[in-house]
Amino acid sequence: MRELTLIDHVLDQLDRGLRAVHAGTPGTQRPSPATGVPEGRLGERERRHAAALMRVNHAGEIAAQALYNGQALAARAPEVRARLAQSAAEETDHLAWCRQRVEELGQHTSRLGPFWYWGAFAIGLGAGLAGDRWSLGFIKETEDQVVRHLEGHLQALPAADARSRAIVQQMIEDETHHGEQAMALGGVPLPAPVRGLMRLAARVMTTTAYRL
Repeated sequence: MRELTLIDHVLDQLDRGLRAVHAGTPGTQRPSPATGVPEGRLGERERRHAAALMRVNHAGEIAAQALYNGQALAARAPEVRARLAQSAAEETDHLAWCRQRVEELGQHTSRLGPFWYWGAFAIGLGAGLAGDRWSLGFIKETEDQVVRHLEGHLQALPAADARSRAIVQQMIEDETHHGEQAMALGGVPLPAPVRGLMRLAARVMTTTAYRL
């Protein structure tokens, strides 16, 4: 019975990974924040730049799905698993919003989606195996770094691109909330060397996804 349960978990994670990476625009719990926001007048260079930034955000959301799924697989406490599942559902909204926006701008999402997913899944599983308190602290640090990254995108997006800005602003609010909830459940701050390694990994992903 235990072996069957493990197999079921593995198959579920494979299914989640395939859907996160290869599905078209996935279903959402909430409408896109860009709904009803008029399309701005963007030059070709501005359009390509905005699309590349939103491609980075989409790649980040693929990684977020993987992190939460990996952490949930190793979580001990039911309330932690439930919190991870809810956060993952909200990240699915982000995934759909970003993909839709990239396609509206006439570009493609990152071609390295499988790499972002399974690399992040391994990291998330490792964080989960370290224990719930460290796993929750990992969420907090991840979300803090994501918020800083998204705030930078608000500055970098073309002024006329109100649709992308609306999406990024809602993502900032959601990510901040995820981090706060993780600490409320008992997360502990991560050591400085771990935070530094996380920033380095994020820099590699964002730089690469901007182009690929």
